[in-house]
Amino acid sequence: MSENVDDLSSYGNQNVDISLPDMPIPEIIVEGDKEIKDEFDAAFKFAFIGAGQGGGRLAETFYKFGYRRTCAINTSPQDLNTLDIPHKLCIGESGAGKNMGIARENYGEAKEDAYDFFLDSIGEKFDKIFVCAGAGGGSGAGTVMPIVNTARELQARYGASTNKVGVILALPKVSEGKKVNANAFHTLRKVFDAVDEGVVSPLILVDNEKMSTMYPNLAVAPFWETANKSIAGLFHLFNMTAGKDSSYSSFDPMDYKQILESGFILYGASPIGNWQDPMAFNKTVREQVKGNLLSDGADLSTGNQAGVLMIGGQEVLNQVPQKNLDGAFEQFTRILRRGSTVYRGIYSGDRPNLTVYTVIGGLERSYKKLEELKRLGDI
Repeated sequence: MSENVDDLSSYGNQNVDISLPDMPIPEIIVEGDKEIKDEFDAAFKFAFIGAGQGGGRLAETFYKFGYRRTCAINTSPQDLNTLDIPHKLCIGESGAGKNMGIARENYGEAKEDAYDFFLDSIGEKFDKIFVCAGAGGGSGAGTVMPIVNTARELQARYGASTNKVGVILALPKVSEGKKVNANAFHTLRKVFDAVDEGVVSPLILVDNEKMSTMYPNLAVAPFWETANKSIAGLFHLFNMTAGKDSSYSSFDPMDYKQILESGFILYGASPIGNWQDPMAFNKTVREQVKGNLLSDGADLSTGNQAGVLMIGGQEVLNQVPQKNLDGAFEQFTRILRRGSTVYRGIYSGDRPNLTVYTVIGGLERSYKKLEELKRLGDI
């Protein structure tokens, strides 16, 4: 045979293998990197995964502040139905009944579905993922560490700026009973271990028993919203402030990143009344900073860094002596351990007062809180 079979141009239409029918074929759409945008400009693009009922409420609170890389996962469809966020995944039928093992098993069976769900919910461009959970429930406590491991995979795959995953853990009230407090003890101990191993940072605690003493007259309905807004609002304030210029002294993104990478951290806020008197100013900062942190039981003298924001109305900042502010900042170097770093920022705000906002990092695990939960859980 003289015809060269390698010369395809020699073949006419009569030599085709098959005649295709006239039918619609979908076009190939090449998608670019999926990016979800928050509803504000800030220093960092954070993502939040809410696990369980308490974690879902925390994630919902961040969503209300404008964070759009947000989702919730639960073993109970009823708990998910009450959340006003678009991305929700149920991995059970009737909840976990405070049983961490059931939730952990359910997540193991749905791990790949969860991975795809998280990716669809938070996109491919983010700086850090935070897992929010209630430490005393079954769904949140049972899945928090497995979800942390999945979040690490996502961060590694999509080039996040850190390999450490953040955890925001809500601790129960005393009145919630032995089982819930026992769950919280085991969960908090595991997460502290993950901090020591360099897997989790930051660990942020929201102590609901402490919140009930800070807001003793709150009715049942607004209590949880207030507790969640306290931590989400402070977190958001620091993220927003780190991305803004100051006419006085700036708290920059690298300052905040250093704190978020320091392990166990706590937030707090303290209004300053008598800012004219330096002694009264210093005493207020010293006492209220310790009293207004969102969790008890931490030894502040073990902290190695802090972010301190002084935000006041323009009229206040036009009158408060600089030495009074310097004296207040110095209180933090006295509170923290030797050689600590205090990142400071002074900003004008839209309210006619002066408030100190704090985040203290590099803290050692709270043995006092662990012992309290162990006792309450009758372990």
